[in-house]
Amino acid sequence: MVFRKLIEEETRMGPFQIMLATLMCFPLLLVASHNLMQIFTAAVPAHRCHFSIDGAHKANITHYINASGGANFSKDLWHAFVPMDPDRKPEQCLRFIAPQWQLLAGNKSSVGYETEPCLEGWEYDRSIFTSTIVSEWNLVCDLRSSKEFAQSIFMAGVLVGAFVFGGLADRFGRRSVLLWCSLQIVAMGSGAAFSPNFSAYCIFRFFTGMGMCGLILNDFSLAMEWMPIKFRDIVFTVLSYCSTVGQLILAGLAYGIRDWHYLQLAVSLPYFIVFLYSWWVPESARWLILNNKPEVALETLKWVAKMNGKQEEGEKMSLEALKAEMQNEVSATTSRLSVFDLFRTPRMCKITCCITLVWFSSSFAFFGIAMDIQKFKLDTYLTQVIFGITDLPLRVLANISMIRIGRRVTLASCVLLAGLLVLATLAVPKESMPEMELTLTVLGKGVLGASIACSYLYVVELFPTVLRQTGMGFTNMMMRLGAVVAPIILMTKDYVSFLPTLLFGLVPVLSGLLFIFLPETRGQPLADSIEQLEERSKIKSFDKDKKKEETTRTLKTRL
Repeated sequence: MVFRKLIEEETRMGPFQIMLATLMCFPLLLVASHNLMQIFTAAVPAHRCHFSIDGAHKANITHYINASGGANFSKDLWHAFVPMDPDRKPEQCLRFIAPQWQLLAGNKSSVGYETEPCLEGWEYDRSIFTSTIVSEWNLVCDLRSSKEFAQSIFMAGVLVGAFVFGGLADRFGRRSVLLWCSLQIVAMGSGAAFSPNFSAYCIFRFFTGMGMCGLILNDFSLAMEWMPIKFRDIVFTVLSYCSTVGQLILAGLAYGIRDWHYLQLAVSLPYFIVFLYSWWVPESARWLILNNKPEVALETLKWVAKMNGKQEEGEKMSLEALKAEMQNEVSATTSRLSVFDLFRTPRMCKITCCITLVWFSSSFAFFGIAMDIQKFKLDTYLTQVIFGITDLPLRVLANISMIRIGRRVTLASCVLLAGLLVLATLAVPKESMPEMELTLTVLGKGVLGASIACSYLYVVELFPTVLRQTGMGFTNMMMRLGAVVAPIILMTKDYVSFLPTLLFGLVPVLSGLLFIFLPETRGQPLADSIEQLEERSKIKSFDKDKKKEETTRTLKTRL
């Protein structure tokens, strides 16, 4: 039991595990910054049609200056060119065909005059956002849905990354994919910052999303596969908190960096540091063994043992003992496995289908809520901080529940509760009780975030090592599909205002019922092969049947 004694059954966190967990935390701190970046980089500032003043207008302007004494001239001149909306603010997409100088007096309605679209572009209020992709490429009026499209493109990249990098990690190793994805984020994220047009921006964001997904999947798996069972929950909890703290980091960076180009660079360039130090991180010994690389695995395990102060135990390890320990698993993986093996056996098929639907619904609702915070008409930075701060205690409670109660009950409760909280906002009067609507929405989004974060640990424990990254990649791909669909659903609010909220609440409630088909994994060692997973299912089924027989006999005896 060389490998299991040194890693899984260890009763303390060695220096190696502590160092590894620390290094794996850093990349997750900026994950939320990329996922939610468009809250700030695609924010829609106040805007109105641009108008130019030619020589024919100068006489009228001179007359207005003389009549008003020049007071508020630059501020009020737009009244002659742009009509007002019902809130007495400039119309965002229309202007008068001809200037209406009589409206400068301020006591006449702008209704009834001929208007036309903004033919000369727009002027933006840059007091809050110095520059966004909306103001740079005029993604307003007829193009207002483009910013949701850009977010869907990013999430589509994340979806493709889950499919591509999940399989590649099982074939080439967790560390190799982690290195590549870190470099891809730096290159593509920087490319997005210098995009010459909106199309190029979307392409760079697509490949950035691919890299982000590959990094997340392999960050979690590499950390979990090196951790003792006793500390797996704690390490996962710390990793998930880093993602939550990332929401606060995003708000802080966006508050200090108001230009979207520099904000994009600020959250992309740090991944070059991840690329550099990831060369030190060793490949998963479990993956090395199961991929017929016992010599490399042995050297890695000896190095880890030396770092943990167990050099003598490391020297006692032999290649023969390591091969003998994992002989069954190695023989089970002689053939190359693919995504189709996720559906090969009844238990694998049930796990894959259920967790796929649960992740889809959670991500669908989470990103739909998170990307629509401007609807509350509050300070965007403050709202993001509220969302981030609320997530922290909710994730603490969810992680404690996972450790004490179990994975399945905790996640089912989170998904169901989140859906009910979102649905409850439909019954809140928007005008008279906006604080109540915000509170319910923040809680619903926070519980959804907790369920998504906790699901990573659950999925790591559900799939066997030979298919762990493939399984995580496939199910994560379906989760990201929810994030792709969410911005598209947000577009429907222009036609049916309550439809997005209804769907963001109803879908999680329905998917929460699927947890009754999933097993509990708390305290269980990681399965290495599909055969091990099926064998555990048979043992549990046998135990349940045996308990039923004993219960029946007891009742018959009493009768």
